[in-house]
Amino acid sequence: MSNTFLASLREKRETKTALISSTVERAAEEARDLSEVELANVEALNLEVKKLDERIEQMSDIEIRNQKAAELAAKVDANVEPKKESRAGGFSVVSEELTYSTRSGNDFMTDALKSHFKTDGDALERIQRHQREMAVEKRAVSTSSFAGLVVPQYLVDLYAPLARAGRPFADAARKHTLPNQGMSVVLSKISTGNTVAYQTSQNTAAVSQDMSDTTLTVDVNTISGQASVSKQALLRGYNIESIVLGDLIRAYNTKLDDAILNGSGSNGQPLGLKTMTSGILVTYTATTGTVSGLYPKLADAIQQIQSNIFVNPNAIIMHPRRLGFFLSGIDGQNRPLVVPNAYNPVNAMGTGNGTPAYGASGYSILGLPIIVDANIATNVGASTNQDTIFVVDLNECHLFEETNAPTYVTFEEPNGKVAINIVLFGMSAFTAERYPKAIAQINGTGLATPSF
Repeated sequence: MSNTFLASLREKRETKTALISSTVERAAEEARDLSEVELANVEALNLEVKKLDERIEQMSDIEIRNQKAAELAAKVDANVEPKKESRAGGFSVVSEELTYSTRSGNDFMTDALKSHFKTDGDALERIQRHQREMAVEKRAVSTSSFAGLVVPQYLVDLYAPLARAGRPFADAARKHTLPNQGMSVVLSKISTGNTVAYQTSQNTAAVSQDMSDTTLTVDVNTISGQASVSKQALLRGYNIESIVLGDLIRAYNTKLDDAILNGSGSNGQPLGLKTMTSGILVTYTATTGTVSGLYPKLADAIQQIQSNIFVNPNAIIMHPRRLGFFLSGIDGQNRPLVVPNAYNPVNAMGTGNGTPAYGASGYSILGLPIIVDANIATNVGASTNQDTIFVVDLNECHLFEETNAPTYVTFEEPNGKVAINIVLFGMSAFTAERYPKAIAQINGTGLATPSF
């Protein structure tokens, strides 16, 4: 996640809090209460600060996660390090290493296999200790008795952010912890709100309207996969857990991200952004798409979200080829339309930090950061050659996941084979239908495969 983007969010927050402080201080200096206009402004600014706080928290979480993954990947010394010890008041304080970590020297996959077939008592003891550690870490009573083994955290941290097409949108969506029980998440939606009106005369009753709501039920979906590995490879191979389990985790995260973008809402899939019919649809029709022709459509998507649900979108999600299309756009004097900030752009359509990055690209258009995600389909439209651009309020893209998902791994022995099927699975739920008009998608012939 771009530090520049985080810094801009914090700068906006500081500006708004400064306006609140100056308004309150001015009233205090004049020994008076806030006027109705000032009070309304303060309340509006407070609401904006709250939304910025939520966004900063989301972006900071992604930043920390990516930094943590990079630090783990950079470690090449897998030997056991001595326990860290400090002394205070004559007592020794020892930092205990988890049973399975990058420095523990224990191999989770090998121990899991040996304990599964009860061929090694020490391996069984380590697995049981690991399950107890995770029960404490996850604060879930049912963890140790669940049918699957909990995947060690260092494997999830190391591989979850790195993946085939990865999970850029899933990482940016609004996060919730999946409830421990049930196969659905139920959200309340207000369908009828309160009513207010001007009084036609004094001493008359205020108008009233009972609030009512409907429920939005979001199914909990399961993603699973398996890999068949010979027992010899697991018992005598090197780094097998990193190769096999790491690839399963990468596949899991890519499938999750793909589904919350493109899922059908049936056959065990969530309803993805592309399949939503109640969101905002903007069409860009052109024989040959141009950056200048597409730009007004982005502005249209933004104003439609603001006009329908009175909130501001905070991200644009597009395929890498579409960002490349924007970066390649030039004006009538062959000057680029989207350029790095370092070039001190004048009248630029979009700006960025330099070389565009995958995921949080570091570029923005109309002030909205661009998230680049290769899971966006590129076979849309009558000619199956179009991609989609999403303009969204990420606060209304709700992703419920188990802590440290994908969570569990089990082992199955195929009949007649000297092999083991390693099965990985995790559960999640997603919806953007609480306020579907917070999602706008841009489609059309102008988004066919770009030429460079």
